[in-house]
Amino acid sequence: MSIKEALQERILVIDGAMGTMIQRHKLTEADYRGTRFANWHSDVKGNNDLLCITQPAIITGIHLQYLEAGADIIETNTFSSTSIAMADYDMQELAYELNVAAAKCVRDAIDQYKAKHPNSKEKFIAGSIGPLNKTLSLSPDVNNPGFRAVTFDEVVVAYTEQIRGLVDGGVDIILVETIFDTLNAKAAIFAIKEYFRKTGQPELPIMISGTITDASGRTLSGQTLEAFYTSVAHAKPLSVGLNCALGAQEMRAHIEELSQIATCYTSAYPNAGLPNAMGEYDEAPHQTAHFIEEWAKNKFVNIVGGCCGTTPDHIKHMADNVRSIQPRTLPIVDKTI
Repeated sequence: MSIKEALQERILVIDGAMGTMIQRHKLTEADYRGTRFANWHSDVKGNNDLLCITQPAIITGIHLQYLEAGADIIETNTFSSTSIAMADYDMQELAYELNVAAAKCVRDAIDQYKAKHPNSKEKFIAGSIGPLNKTLSLSPDVNNPGFRAVTFDEVVVAYTEQIRGLVDGGVDIILVETIFDTLNAKAAIFAIKEYFRKTGQPELPIMISGTITDASGRTLSGQTLEAFYTSVAHAKPLSVGLNCALGAQEMRAHIEELSQIATCYTSAYPNAGLPNAMGEYDEAPHQTAHFIEEWAKNKFVNIVGGCCGTTPDHIKHMADNVRSIQPRTLPIVDKTI
């Protein structure tokens, strides 16, 4: 069964936070380095994507926990696996390898899950493409608003390398997520389209997920939700949605609006509430799931899951709560207009 077929019959569940789960392992600098990078010239602790190479069993184990919780879509641990983001650790050359390794971690988890649950429904690998640590719309220099730390072409090159690694690793979907600068996202979309055009391979479904950063209802680069959707609709995505920045309670109005304007499937994977004074997330699994269930009953969503602070317990509660609810149906578009 393809993901499009699955979306027609049920609400799909995407996994929860990766960083939250990695933190539970209390890894040291030596753990992040492993044997291969034991003598690396800079600190690498915090480079969670590197663990796909140095500690693959941990990453695979986290994926497996989300599968056991009821997730249908598992994201690769590649949020920062581009040459641009990896430059923070002077590991630009690892970008392609990281993406291939991350996809293998998910595949190994799915294989283990299917061996244990041979009659389970199809599971899908989403190749995660993050927003980058450099933006095309905003200047990092307050004294020079016209300055950009990176060019559109450089972003396209970085994303193309990541896409090649994800595809070679065997992902089923390309997920451009946590978008706060739509121009970065458009570079990712361009890279995706060009990659498949040039290689002649069948284009994988594209999921797009933006981030509303505060109560203003706008992205960090200033777009309203409707403007954001309009800016990426040309990609003909499988789904458009929102993740991160807000908890479910604060995200609700935006998800409702998106459900009314999107002609594709919609997704939502909020944080476990808003962070407390210590930067931690206090919202319990049943609380988050209650919000998600209400969205599902109101036909706002087709794909649900969790972002920062969420755990397999959050995902299990969500999966249990939406299992018997019919998904949002796609609107009928008059193509004669």
